[in-house]
Amino acid sequence: MNGDGDGSSPAGPAEPLVGRDHDLGLVRGFVEEAMVSGGALLLSGDAGVGKTVLLDAAAGQARGTGARVVRAAGVEFESTMSFAGLHQVLQPLLGGLDRMPDPYRTALNVALGLDRGAPSDQLLVSNAALTLLVQAAVERPLLVIVDDLPWLDRASAVVLGFVARRLGGSRVGFLGAYRSGEGTFFERGGVPHHDVQPLDTTAAAALIQARSPSLAPRVRDRLLAEAQGNPLALLELPVALSGAQRSGADVPELLPLSRRLQAVFASRVEELPAATRLLLLYAVLDGTGDLAVLTAGTGMDDLADAERAGLVHVDEVTGRLAFRHPLTRSAVVELSTSEQRREVHRALAEFSADRPGRRAWHLAHATVEPTEDVASLLETVARDTVRRGDAGGAIAALLRAAELSPRGYERSRRIAEAAYLGADLTGDLRDVPRLLEEARLADGGRAGPLVAAVAAAHHILLSGEGDLDTAHRLLVGAIDMQHQPYDATDPTMVDALYTLAWLCQSSQRAELWKPLHRALGLLKPEVPDQLALTVATMADPARTGPAALGKLDEAIASLDREPDPVRVIRIAMTSLYVDRLPACRTALRRVLRDGRDNSSLTVEIQGLVYLGRDHFAAGEWDELEAQATQGRDLGEAHSYQLLSTEFLYQRALVAAARGDEAATRALTDEMTLWATPRGVGSYLSCASHARALAALGKGRFEDAYRHACAISRAGELASHVPPALLVVMDLVEAAVRTGRTSEATAHATAARDAGIASISPRLALLVKASEAIAAVDHDAIGLFEEALAVPGTDRWPFELARVRLAYGERLRRVKSTTEARTQLADAIDTFERLGARPWTARAGNELRATGLSVGAAGVTGPASLTPQQREIALLAAAGLTNKQIAERLFLSPRTVAAHLRQLFPKLGVASRAALRDALADLPPK
Repeated sequence: MNGDGDGSSPAGPAEPLVGRDHDLGLVRGFVEEAMVSGGALLLSGDAGVGKTVLLDAAAGQARGTGARVVRAAGVEFESTMSFAGLHQVLQPLLGGLDRMPDPYRTALNVALGLDRGAPSDQLLVSNAALTLLVQAAVERPLLVIVDDLPWLDRASAVVLGFVARRLGGSRVGFLGAYRSGEGTFFERGGVPHHDVQPLDTTAAAALIQARSPSLAPRVRDRLLAEAQGNPLALLELPVALSGAQRSGADVPELLPLSRRLQAVFASRVEELPAATRLLLLYAVLDGTGDLAVLTAGTGMDDLADAERAGLVHVDEVTGRLAFRHPLTRSAVVELSTSEQRREVHRALAEFSADRPGRRAWHLAHATVEPTEDVASLLETVARDTVRRGDAGGAIAALLRAAELSPRGYERSRRIAEAAYLGADLTGDLRDVPRLLEEARLADGGRAGPLVAAVAAAHHILLSGEGDLDTAHRLLVGAIDMQHQPYDATDPTMVDALYTLAWLCQSSQRAELWKPLHRALGLLKPEVPDQLALTVATMADPARTGPAALGKLDEAIASLDREPDPVRVIRIAMTSLYVDRLPACRTALRRVLRDGRDNSSLTVEIQGLVYLGRDHFAAGEWDELEAQATQGRDLGEAHSYQLLSTEFLYQRALVAAARGDEAATRALTDEMTLWATPRGVGSYLSCASHARALAALGKGRFEDAYRHACAISRAGELASHVPPALLVVMDLVEAAVRTGRTSEATAHATAARDAGIASISPRLALLVKASEAIAAVDHDAIGLFEEALAVPGTDRWPFELARVRLAYGERLRRVKSTTEARTQLADAIDTFERLGARPWTARAGNELRATGLSVGAAGVTGPASLTPQQREIALLAAAGLTNKQIAERLFLSPRTVAAHLRQLFPKLGVASRAALRDALADLPPK
């Protein structure tokens, strides 16, 4: 352990701290409050400003009240080891694991390397750590102190940042410290912060006078000027002065503060015996403070000299060796030779034989020449680190493994895999081109291994820096170069095939899928279930989707227990065109939350993509617009042009449905300009979809027909163009309205014969409604009734309202005025709630044509309620909250609230309390 300080004992300063009354008061007030009601506080400041002394004071105060204190610190060597910092914090508390629920105990055991097993997601580990700390504080309050936050490994920093923000009411205090200006993975947002300032002139003069009274006045003045209020400099610099220098006879030229402090610590280390310096080198390079390591390395006899010099101490609580200041550690390393460091790392590697991760890193530091054995060990560490949720740590391990790879191919593969992780998991595309170029050069400039092609394809696909044909050729070529049959257990090969599927779906060209199907046929022993499902529902869902639905529903049912966010995203992607996204919503929200906590940008943006699609289908358009704006901003900030374009589409759909033609035109033009030169056919189809919808709402049916046919020609469901499923009714309605009755009939028949009605209630609704719209009057009524009888269509309110509008129009035409009014009134109710103004206007015109004004449609009483309003009213009258109603009906709480606002006037009530009486005479359904 280590920290910034002024040389005082970690048990508490022996004498009053000069000039720190305000800081001490703030810290003591925090400890007093945290020991009762929990909380967190972060201290920042320059090196040597006194942060560690304040931490010591907090520890002393907490122990004085009977609280338990756990101390830890970020360690440079351990910054690449996942959960090393968390292990420091939780190690004294691990006896409480047996009292925790099984999922939490398993999550911590695996994350901390105490047991083997499937890794848990970051949120589960974070909640488990929080629970263990809160549980430990039940018996007596607990203060957790963590110094040097910037040196925490990424995984630990994420977990501890999560914990620090959630300690209210727990009797657990978290006190952390870091140097100003240093970056850290610890998320500081939401945690109170105090910046420790240098001492003022009066306090600095008092401190140096009290601790070095023999200094000549002009020497003291010089030190005060150079130290600029830094307590460490004020206390330590005089120690390095000779007698002549202290008297003013020979005042040296002073170096800048950081160099001067380094020189001070170096001089104190140099005075130690060689054996003691070697012992300290073991302590620095080990980083754990474990005395057993030092005993194995050099023995403990030589530690006393370092303790007497005030450079280290053994913590009485943890029994671990700690440096009093991190600059001592730096000095120890600088004063050693490279060969000494390598020898110590080799010895530490032997001592860490039972800890593969530490052993691999020690061997990596001990190795100069390329060595495949060590490189392979580091690659294994990288894969374990990915499974534990730390992509940054995995990238560091892979890059070091690449440096140690003796063969160009292996070096290239490892660099490329680091690039792939950067693109796919961390969301940082900035280093990808450089790493890919390094991978290419490492392999003699050849095309590169499969993982390089996967990373390049990801980069092209996500960033849009190139066309899909180029990415497709690159990836297919790399796959063809692999030994056949392909290994279905090779994660790189499986990732390559997923990426190829994504490329093909984005292109929407049937010929690009052929190499993928050929590769799947060569995959042995069998194609993984999830990959098979993805291809079945993404490539050509109209033809291959229905057969895959049973297994897909089973996969979706397991999502609540699925810890892997990538698999959740892949199942959501598989669900998109077969209308299974509603069942993925809970898992996607968890992935979105975890992505933010883990800084996993790709996962977060993809979670927003699929939730946005589901929001539009569910009629939650206000939520969609807010999320789409957020997603667009994230995508553009990190060069994710493909995913950014998705949010243009979602916003364009809402703009089209709500009649904002200017916004629809601007958004779809931007989509088209980006997608056309890159061959991204999926977003050309999406732009046509939004344009067709906008034209239908405004009654511009010729334009609507043209845009719908751009996705799929009349009379056929275009092969390998999934959006064709979404515009079946759009094309049929536009064809009928423009006198193309044969085309309308042919398209409705094609949709029926394709069997897409078996995929989902929405598609069943649209297929039956399309047949009804294309049919002659005497057949249409029965087909409309069949469409509206499909169970579960309330989940798609906009499509349902459009079918009611079309049915009302047909009923009015055959003089069924009363029935027409009912359908049109229901349609108007939904359109108004959604803000779909052009559709409200269309339905209102039809209603007026029946002889009833739109205002008159709002008759009162229970009979005036739509089926959905009736159900919501009954549930509200039964005492359910908006949230409970929303969960039961698969709506959002905001949608439920909007329905209640509309139905209260119809029933003549002003509150939920009056609903029961108002519904008393409601006839049974």
